[in-house]
Amino acid sequence: MTLARDERQSVNLGGVLYSVDRNWAAWPADLERGFLSTLAVGADDRVYVLQRGSTPVVVFEPDGRFAGAWGDDLIADGHGMWASADGRLFIVDRDAHQVIVTDLEGNPLLRLGDRHTPGHGTPFNHPTHASQAPNGDIFVSDGYGGQVVHRFSADGTFQKTFGGAGDGPGAFTTPHATWTLDDRVLVADRENNRVQVFDHDGAHLMDWTGVYHPMSIFVDGAGAAYVSDQIPRIVKYAPDGTQLGACRGTLNGAHGLFGNPAGDLFLAELPPAGITKLARQN
Repeated sequence: MTLARDERQSVNLGGVLYSVDRNWAAWPADLERGFLSTLAVGADDRVYVLQRGSTPVVVFEPDGRFAGAWGDDLIADGHGMWASADGRLFIVDRDAHQVIVTDLEGNPLLRLGDRHTPGHGTPFNHPTHASQAPNGDIFVSDGYGGQVVHRFSADGTFQKTFGGAGDGPGAFTTPHATWTLDDRVLVADRENNRVQVFDHDGAHLMDWTGVYHPMSIFVDGAGAAYVSDQIPRIVKYAPDGTQLGACRGTLNGAHGLFGNPAGDLFLAELPPAGITKLARQN
């Protein structure tokens, strides 16, 4: 389904009205479009899209104009991406079993894990996502093979692993995405249909329910959390886990979700691949 560029739908998410623009990104005709795995809004307000296939990172200006692309010789199977406020991207190369931290031009700054060596001198077994706490600690969901979460220090030193396969408190079935706050770690526990909340030492605090196969998490500056799932919809939570609202906003589900300081949300849509902008109206 393709909407005319001047055709807009609207959604209401927790009392906030958004206009839905599924033609926001001016994707170049000569650039291959693969599976759009996820995206992130960088410190420069550009939108960085991570796709599987050739030219893994595609960059767009805040108004949707194409700004460049990179990553052919860096990323084999991009799955997760998170952007820091100081201008870094945390890119998870799932089937290479590695997390690559880059600047916004794609220059590598730090690597976690030994490339293409799962379980050998590295904890990773098809990781899915990484995010960083305000104190610098990095949390990585090891979702397809590991069913755990790993914590590293800011310099990449491994610290600990928590979790394990299962459906009880603190266990996982495909931990698919993370978001790290100053006192908590949110983990999208996909096949267990919940977001689990932990302290930084891995102690289970609570479950957030009301989602079906959650895929991505974004937390805004006010502490509200947005979770995309496979219904498809976006669910908004208060910091204490109270559900504030839900909307569709997507055609077939958003494998990736991120927002900007203005309150807009950007979605990396499942096939048919597309980038949707939910522009905040009030």
